[in-house]
Amino acid sequence: MSSLNSLAVAVEAASRKRDDARKVLQDVLAAQQAARAQLDQLQDYADEIQARWGAKADTTMKPEVMYHHYQFMDRLGHAAGVQTTVVGDHAGRVDRARRTLLEAELRLASLRKVMDKRKADLDLVQMRRDQKQTDERAALQYRSAMDGSAGREY
Repeated sequence: MSSLNSLAVAVEAASRKRDDARKVLQDVLAAQQAARAQLDQLQDYADEIQARWGAKADTTMKPEVMYHHYQFMDRLGHAAGVQTTVVGDHAGRVDRARRTLLEAELRLASLRKVMDKRKADLDLVQMRRDQKQTDERAALQYRSAMDGSAGREY
């Protein structure tokens, strides 16, 4: 029974570890989604600025204004590039968190399987003990019945 209690403790610990891994995965997925949303926002903003600039293409612009526009667009492009790297980093974190969760789930499943097997083995041993006791009682009753009937021969 002690080994069954030890297994129950191990199953409980594995359950907590699995739950923690699931929470980490949810957090990492939320962070990845936020990073992706920020990248989309940067790209949408760059597209909007470029569309506005294109509408002004027919007008005459001073070289300084054009220089600042191109410089701004370069910075925006750089920010989008950095954010793309951040999104990629988050993808790696998501993959690691998924693997960790899968490992935790497999560990929990294997512990539960071992515990179920151990319970079944203990139940079988107990059933055999009970059957042995029942057989012994029946043999004693039969013997006492035979002893009692031997004295009553006519």
